[in-house]
Amino acid sequence: MSYEFDFSDRVGRVEPSATLAISNLAGKLEADGVDVVDLSVGEPDFPTPENVVQAGQDAMAAGHTGYTSSNGITELREAIAEKLRGDGIDAEAGEIIVTPGGKQALYETIQTVVDDGDEVVLLDPAWVSYEAMVKLAGGDLSRVDLSPHEFQLEPALDELADAVSDDTELLVVNSPSNPTGAVYSDAALEGVRDLAVDHDFAVISDEIYEQITYGVEHTSLATLEGMEDRTITINGFSKAYSMTGWRLGYLHAPEELVSEAGKLHSHSVSCAVNFVQHAGVEAITNTETAVDQMVQAFEERRDMLVEMFDERGVDVSVPDGAFYMMIPVADDDQQWCEDAIQEAHVATVPGSAFGAPGYARISYAASKERLQEAVERLDDGGIL
Repeated sequence: MSYEFDFSDRVGRVEPSATLAISNLAGKLEADGVDVVDLSVGEPDFPTPENVVQAGQDAMAAGHTGYTSSNGITELREAIAEKLRGDGIDAEAGEIIVTPGGKQALYETIQTVVDDGDEVVLLDPAWVSYEAMVKLAGGDLSRVDLSPHEFQLEPALDELADAVSDDTELLVVNSPSNPTGAVYSDAALEGVRDLAVDHDFAVISDEIYEQITYGVEHTSLATLEGMEDRTITINGFSKAYSMTGWRLGYLHAPEELVSEAGKLHSHSVSCAVNFVQHAGVEAITNTETAVDQMVQAFEERRDMLVEMFDERGVDVSVPDGAFYMMIPVADDDQQWCEDAIQEAHVATVPGSAFGAPGYARISYAASKERLQEAVERLDDGGIL
């Protein structure tokens, strides 16, 4: 007689990541010899800068292969604090937890702040894991749809005002946005500030794409008057430094939150990888040229895609940051994405996974040649 596990209710609240599910399907097709243009995963196609790789190797050779202090090595936390101060955030090393990836920083923050029944507000389209993390914490979701406003927050501030209340515990803001690439204006962020102060709630500012912008300036929410003590800034090394597999991120928050989140951190992951943290010091202090080159390449790809879609009568909202684009598709976006991968062998992600039915998300973290081929395949297959 076989044993049957009695799984927890919290695990039953969530579904597997839609992004990874599409990527897994693409992998199966490729294993069968099918050439798939995979535009589903947000992973830069550039190698990690050589100086960062060398710093990691040097750290291993120097014996930095054991545990570190739970919140991170002093050198990295000080480098992060200096970087944040350059952004206008009054940060100290003691207000930072270094985590194995930005996703872990988000998870620890939500687990620390959200209790059963707490209201958490998301701005749709929203990255898929926000919803899952809130549900795992037992929170209740309220959502504001930015799709009618070209994915911008400023024209939706009235809807946001209707969605929040004195019962709101947390708002999640992601600018530049995954999946839309939208960069929210200062006026939008000031509107968030006013609502947060009026209703006394905290805000997560997910700034993982903050260095990848095109002709616009990114503003950190914690720099606004009144937001210093109620903002948790999340960032990491995966996107700007092309370090996805290194798994390195961080959170910055007031010391009282860092103290509480540190309990969860120490009892779960213990610490981020030692030699990876040393590589992070090199990344945050000495990769400006490499980052600029990547951003320039992303911008050129974005412009090419906008032109190609326009030539085919597809009107897209032009992203101001990150490396994603939302494509308007059929009402059944799930079926559209299945047709795209099965018939045209192009992997995309259904917009409904982000709270935006009728769209598909593509990542342009791929070469111009592959992006051009993807659009042509979709066009030739009658899918566009």
